[in-house]
Amino acid sequence: MCGIAGYYGYGEDESLLQEMNACIVHRGPDGEGIYTDGHVGLAHRRLSIIDVAHGQEPMFSADGQTALVYNGEVYNYLDLRAELEALGRTFSTVSDTEVVLQSYEEWGDAAFDRFNGMFGFAIHDKKNNRLVLARDHFGIKPLYYASTGTAEAPKLLFGSEIKPLLAAGKLEKKVNERILYRYLQFRIHDEEAETFFDGVQKLMPGEKLVLSTVDNADGPAGTITISPFTRLQEELAELAKIETPYSQAVIDEYRERFTEGVRLRLQSEVPVGTALSGGLDSSAVVATINKLMQEKAAATDSLGATQQTFSAIFPNSINDEEKYADAVLARCAGNVTSHKILPKAAEFAVDLEDFVRTMEEPIISSGPYAQYRVMQEASKHVTVLLDGQGADEMMAGYIPYYFAYLRQLKKNGQHAKLVKELASSADILFRLGRFRLQGMLTVKKDITISPLLDKAFTARFKGEKFSNIPDNLKLRLIDDLFHKSLPAVLRYEDKNTMRFSLEGRVPFLDKEVVKFLFSLDDESIIKGGWNKRILRDATRGLLPEMISNRRNKIGFTTPEAEWFVLMKEKIYEIFLSSSFENRPYWNQDAIIYAFEEYLTGKSAGSTMVFWRLLNTELWLREFFDEPEVKAGIIGKSDYIPNADKNLDITVPAGGTYRRYPLRTEVFYKETDFEPAVMTYVERFFDGLPAAGTEHGEATASTPWYLFVSEKIVAMTQGRSIPVWDIKVSNAARFFSKFVTRNPGGIGLASPWSMQLAIDEVGLPRIAYASARSVLGKLQGKSGVFYEVVGHNINAIDGAAGYQVGTSTHSVKYAPKDPDGVAARLSALVRKHVPAEYAASFAGTAIMDANDLGVVALGHDTKLAKDVLEGIFKDNPQGQTTETTPMSLVFAQK
Repeated sequence: MCGIAGYYGYGEDESLLQEMNACIVHRGPDGEGIYTDGHVGLAHRRLSIIDVAHGQEPMFSADGQTALVYNGEVYNYLDLRAELEALGRTFSTVSDTEVVLQSYEEWGDAAFDRFNGMFGFAIHDKKNNRLVLARDHFGIKPLYYASTGTAEAPKLLFGSEIKPLLAAGKLEKKVNERILYRYLQFRIHDEEAETFFDGVQKLMPGEKLVLSTVDNADGPAGTITISPFTRLQEELAELAKIETPYSQAVIDEYRERFTEGVRLRLQSEVPVGTALSGGLDSSAVVATINKLMQEKAAATDSLGATQQTFSAIFPNSINDEEKYADAVLARCAGNVTSHKILPKAAEFAVDLEDFVRTMEEPIISSGPYAQYRVMQEASKHVTVLLDGQGADEMMAGYIPYYFAYLRQLKKNGQHAKLVKELASSADILFRLGRFRLQGMLTVKKDITISPLLDKAFTARFKGEKFSNIPDNLKLRLIDDLFHKSLPAVLRYEDKNTMRFSLEGRVPFLDKEVVKFLFSLDDESIIKGGWNKRILRDATRGLLPEMISNRRNKIGFTTPEAEWFVLMKEKIYEIFLSSSFENRPYWNQDAIIYAFEEYLTGKSAGSTMVFWRLLNTELWLREFFDEPEVKAGIIGKSDYIPNADKNLDITVPAGGTYRRYPLRTEVFYKETDFEPAVMTYVERFFDGLPAAGTEHGEATASTPWYLFVSEKIVAMTQGRSIPVWDIKVSNAARFFSKFVTRNPGGIGLASPWSMQLAIDEVGLPRIAYASARSVLGKLQGKSGVFYEVVGHNINAIDGAAGYQVGTSTHSVKYAPKDPDGVAARLSALVRKHVPAEYAASFAGTAIMDANDLGVVALGHDTKLAKDVLEGIFKDNPQGQTTETTPMSLVFAQK
């Protein structure tokens, strides 16, 4: 398993290849290689699995005319090698890479359909003036490309991941908004060649891309053609018509074929392990390997003394499958070493950005994070991991397949069989009906995505549709294998394994086993209300009955509903952020309201709606947004102003004042407020002698003051309330609509801040002030509302996504007793500063200042209120992330 990258049309640019290759080191930490010839460049990162000592890439043919970079494994390489040797070919390595290369030399593109495995490779064939890319039959290994250049001079970038294509710097980064819409609206992705990145596409399963390196009838050099190299999809549809009757002989043959598929995937010179979720599929792989070990079958030496299994468990969660995994482990006792991973919500919150970066494109739920954590742990013990992916899509592992089968029976007039199936599946139908009925009886509204999306955005794509094949089981399975379901699952598999330099192998996707399965009667898949019939029967005796007879499917997923409650602070931070607010894809207010409804149990929506929104936002930040530039000067000293501010200000009839804003740590509710303030005041005077003559003269023998932001006072008083703790009334929602929304949550334009105002002074006073405000506006007056309501209500601030700390997701009351706070701080200042400055200290002011205005909430100075407000009228402490919530202010002579 490795990573590849490359280009056509950029000359012999080794630095470009190195730049692309550097993005995929995790895919191949064991070695690297690059190759350029004319306009073709190839890059490779190696994860050594087979023929560790040799097999370096790019690999060249004996005549030097063909170069290969290859990601994957071809499991039937020994058979192919023997066939090639019989044709007179000789080999210098024992790697499957050389078999791939010589197969191409011998059979050309026809070789690709002979391969049984997983692969994404690039071949530069100088003899025939072509560059060929190919992706395996099921798309287990990814291969992305982007056509660049012009129609007259085409160019190409390609790679195992999207990151190398972006890193090349030859492609405009732009969102594919049609694909994004389909994801948000239909919960679908990976079903077609286009990706979420405009201009970046992927080869679909079983496809090849051929680029001519010379002018020909199809166009100028660089022209590409994409076509399938296999008829596998058509073959499966044809095989489905054979309908071999179900029998013991069929079961035995399936068991033999599946067992051989598993054995082939144990071939390795490095340690091999197994993912064990506790479901039927992964359990079947583990049990089959256990049987092979007992038989001392070929290739089992890669497992070591015992088979190592890796499971994600969630104690006391509805998603937990530990008891099922334990049953399998007990059956394999003595031959197995178990590793259990306990993913937690707090870990997910920490890993979230890396997880999104790893996936490269949005995904439909957080479920693959459980797999991410399993792979992270597995990489500490093994280099290859077998997994159970693919069985659901070929053996009807999801409930919708069952309904497709029932509709098929009805369409075909097989009424007797339909009645039997309905009777046999009464327990499943009853459980589904009960859930539906419970939802109806609770009268909870469902949360759907449509009302949360921006109307202009959705209007652009109203013609987009999504549907499944409704009444043909085998055709539905084929569609899901190659388009609707498995491609997404395989993306998770590849990204999660390769993130931790681990090779994932999926034995159910052995193409010969799949062909055999599709030649069987549908009753081999579904019978008597049971899906995966043939797998259940083929593994009876190997697996505990509780696994063989298990109906409920969970798999490697997360308890997302439980986690989202625990992660609400993180989620609110994202939903309330300025970047989320400014996206053209959704309605921030509607989303936050829907999330509130979900958290309070007023709605019965799925967390997957919120996940898609979160995932999209984090994906946009990771791949499209410019790095955030926080306001505030890096390494700011106490003796310079904030950016775009001045130290000095002249107040009419009040004189000139110098303001020194002090950089602090972020204040929280738990911060010991008064000692913390004194720490920064003392720091200023400790550093003053070294600050320069100008500052010494500006601060000497003159009255000075401490100005403190009301935000940090209110926060440390516990008057900063997380939005999820505010029970918003309908009245608050109503009145907030009539308040002009100011930047970043200032004022009462949010339901949360309006609710605090109602709690503070009562609904009648708010209603009266609102009525007076309407009259005032008719008379051309402003500020009437705040004048009437009083009580420093104008100091209530909403959550501001552009700020720091808990201000991003909390609403803040005005501080209590600001005059008393000022007096206590003044007393402390006189005790902590040098005597000469204590003598000239003239008091403290608690200020509510922002870019829209300033109010002195309380003070113990002798200055008039309008002078205090004039000193801070330009908001010298800043509005966003400057973290300068206090200033020392000196009158100037």
